[in-house]
Amino acid sequence: MPAKTIKISGARQHNLKNLHVEIPREKLVVITGMSGSGKSSLAFDTLYAEGQRRYVESLSAYARQFLDQMEKPEVDFIEGLSPAIAIEQRTAGTNPRSIIATTTEIYDYLRVLYSAVGQPHDPVTGQPIFRQTAQQIVDRILEYPAETKVILLAPLVRSQSGEFRDVVEKVKREGFVRIRVDGEILELGRTEPIRLKKNARHTIEAVVDRLVIREGIRSRLADSVETALKWGNNRLVVLRGGGESGDAEVRYSTDYGNPDTNFSLGQLTPKHFSFNSHLGACPACHGLGTQPVLDPELMITDASKSLADGAIVPWRRGTKRMKAYYRGLQNALVRHFEVADIIPYEDLPENFKKALLFGTGDQLIEMSFGGGNGRAAKTARPFEGLVPQLQRLYEETESEFTRTRIRAFMNRATCQVCHGARLKPEILAVTIKRLSGRELNIHQFCELTIAAASEFVRQIDLPENQRAIVSEVLHEISSRLEFLLEVGLDYLTLNRESGTLSGGEAQRIRLATQIGSGLAGVLYVLDEPSIGLHQRDNARLIRTLRRLRDLGNSVIVVEHDEETIRAADHILDLGPGAGPRGGEIVAEGTLAEILEAKNSPTAAYLSGRSKIAIPRQRVAPRSINHQPPAINSSSEGWLTIVGATENNLKNLTAAFPLGCLTCIAGVSGSGKSTLVDDILRRALFRHFYNSKDKPGEHRAIYGLDQIDKAIIIDQSAIGRTPRSNPVTYTGAFTPIRELFSQLPASRIRGYSAGRFSFNVKGGRCENCQGDGLIKIEMHFLADAYAVCEICQGKRYNRETLEITFKGKNIADVLAMPVDEASRFFRNVPSVADKLSALQDVGLGYLRLGQAATTLSGGEAQRVKLATELAKKATGRTLYILDEPTTGLHFADIEKLLQVLMKLRDAGNTLLVIEHNLEMIKCADWVIDLGPEGGAGGGEIVAQGTPEQIAQARGSYTGEHLRPLLGK
Repeated sequence: MPAKTIKISGARQHNLKNLHVEIPREKLVVITGMSGSGKSSLAFDTLYAEGQRRYVESLSAYARQFLDQMEKPEVDFIEGLSPAIAIEQRTAGTNPRSIIATTTEIYDYLRVLYSAVGQPHDPVTGQPIFRQTAQQIVDRILEYPAETKVILLAPLVRSQSGEFRDVVEKVKREGFVRIRVDGEILELGRTEPIRLKKNARHTIEAVVDRLVIREGIRSRLADSVETALKWGNNRLVVLRGGGESGDAEVRYSTDYGNPDTNFSLGQLTPKHFSFNSHLGACPACHGLGTQPVLDPELMITDASKSLADGAIVPWRRGTKRMKAYYRGLQNALVRHFEVADIIPYEDLPENFKKALLFGTGDQLIEMSFGGGNGRAAKTARPFEGLVPQLQRLYEETESEFTRTRIRAFMNRATCQVCHGARLKPEILAVTIKRLSGRELNIHQFCELTIAAASEFVRQIDLPENQRAIVSEVLHEISSRLEFLLEVGLDYLTLNRESGTLSGGEAQRIRLATQIGSGLAGVLYVLDEPSIGLHQRDNARLIRTLRRLRDLGNSVIVVEHDEETIRAADHILDLGPGAGPRGGEIVAEGTLAEILEAKNSPTAAYLSGRSKIAIPRQRVAPRSINHQPPAINSSSEGWLTIVGATENNLKNLTAAFPLGCLTCIAGVSGSGKSTLVDDILRRALFRHFYNSKDKPGEHRAIYGLDQIDKAIIIDQSAIGRTPRSNPVTYTGAFTPIRELFSQLPASRIRGYSAGRFSFNVKGGRCENCQGDGLIKIEMHFLADAYAVCEICQGKRYNRETLEITFKGKNIADVLAMPVDEASRFFRNVPSVADKLSALQDVGLGYLRLGQAATTLSGGEAQRVKLATELAKKATGRTLYILDEPTTGLHFADIEKLLQVLMKLRDAGNTLLVIEHNLEMIKCADWVIDLGPEGGAGGGEIVAQGTPEQIAQARGSYTGEHLRPLLGK
């Protein structure tokens, strides 16, 4: 009889304190608690790691060498553990070939569907094309009137230049008597050889048979048709009339083809519909849908500069000789168009700008270049233009250095051949029809939203015989689309690149894929699946989790969302604090049992004993009646985006009050990230930092002159290697190293601050090169890491560790939690201020030297926030945050809000994309986008204070916000 619980005994991974716990199997279990309390250590680093490790070790040694293996967690034993699958909250990579349709395997089934029952068309005329069997061709020919003379020809060469002696000789050698060359039938046995003009285009066909349509010729005709198809590569030509001039030609093919245009298409396979295969990929962009193109905006990055001051960026670079050449070109253009090179580029006449960028056409420009003998060489020729000039150089040069230099002026743009469809024209001409009559090719199908694609599949119009062939394929496509709908992703299109998805969207796609797999008896471990999901869609997510449970799986969810916690069958609350103060189970059981727990911070918030207070007074925007101003360039106190049309935004105009905390809310897919990230962030970075990223479509942005800089605080890692850590990122390590270098013992030995860095030679342990660990490759097992036997994991050599401050050496300092280090360095302001900021954002439990790779996305974001908080306040800074409450407990959200308010009170502006209602209710201003996701979104449903949003009709955010404001 299978075990009813998962028994864990003596779990000590990371900060877990010898936990003993039983988790019910085949239930929805939520693990919650303060950030850093040990939730992930229990769920992922213990349960998932051990389940995965046991599964991998059950495989052969040969199979294990191809798999990443997890290290054995610190636990005495675990019983009742099933094979484990982790669905983590992470982005889906940046490969442009990965789209939602490929990630979910829907595209694989679409390729089978289109290759099996798709209707090909001529890509030029758009006419449907068909294929025939040899038997059908024979029947067609026999339908000609009796006594009709016909000649069967096998096409060998069609409209190609050359002498083709080898073709003629081969036909003669194979026993053919006649050949047709450029419409004239010639005898192969004649004494005079057949000579063709080498540079002229020729059409050559072998004469296979000459017949008269009458009774009794079927057998001979069938043999001749087979021979003609064999020699003609599945094509044949029938000449009606016996070969006289003006006789009608009829073309047949066993491939898909159009006899009128001579277009033919071979046997279609699923590979033909793959943009990763040469059989189907667009030859121009190789299946990417985009091509690198020169961008004039990257060549003139500062239009306020004059030509004399170097406005033309490509002409500022190169050797001394090349710069002189470019200067000559510039002077020639200035003289010809009679413009001054000292006025700003933006004020130059349009005809000059056009000529500079794209050339003068046939118009001659008198140019003068310095010669080697001191004389100027003069010439008159058209100027090809900056863009054509660099394009030619890029294509002709053999220097990779030159290509790299030119790539700096390139952006990716939609492929001009396939227009972003990724596939060849003939493949895009294959369509499938729905009952309403609309036909879609595979690219057009992938352009549909998931909701629209599901509807299309239900209405596909197929004859019964074809439907029987692909019924299983249609079922697989339909079921996968339904699972995506269930997890609230109806607004996404199937061709959306995986790299553009948020972590929450990517996780829910993986969740839908797992449901589609139909596995049972598995342990699923999920990391905050509610991230990025509006409260309106939470119910659908919970239904999905329960469905996964009802299949016979154990579902363990690390979660802070109140609705998900309340829906759990069993709850584990870890705490009571974070880091060393966590790692214990403070409450467990059903929701009712959790609510009774006295020492549980989670229970306090769920029961209403504790709550995040609504601000007594909000910062009011500078306008009459707290409303956005009229749209103009002088709207003081507002940053305004006008006419935003990127993606699903519908000519949107949005005004953000400066000096306020503004939340951008709305259902998933309503356009929040498009507005803030694709348009505003890119425009800000181009304005302040000359970024290459092109902002999304919009008419104008007003108010940029009212801010000094823009800073993005997202959840990307603070470093890619274990050498990066909180103390190095915040800049606190520099004054710590300087402090150690100023100690008397260091001065006597001549140690500089560099001596106390583990990244450079001198003070670090050279055996492990400052890592503290030695990697041991185990080949068939997971790589093992052993503590360096020389430095004992301390990263530094013995001489460096002899230098101490208050009895602690540099390794001891890196091992300290932030809280302890803050007390230790309280008399060193340059260090204490930075550590205090980490405490303010709730990261007092992190060790100073904790590897950046071990931090969650939420922790990384708060490290960045603390770094900004520790800087000297300058005001007029715009901060953009994307869901900063990710991974935060109710108590942590309260701390985060205090930090954000500090930044705001220093005169800064904060724009926060957020779904968390606790954050939204505390904002000064809210912009609610919607009303739905995808095509149904892109509009401002409501804007104003949280109280105004709560009263707005048609606002899903307001509907869920109302009860919180009424508490």
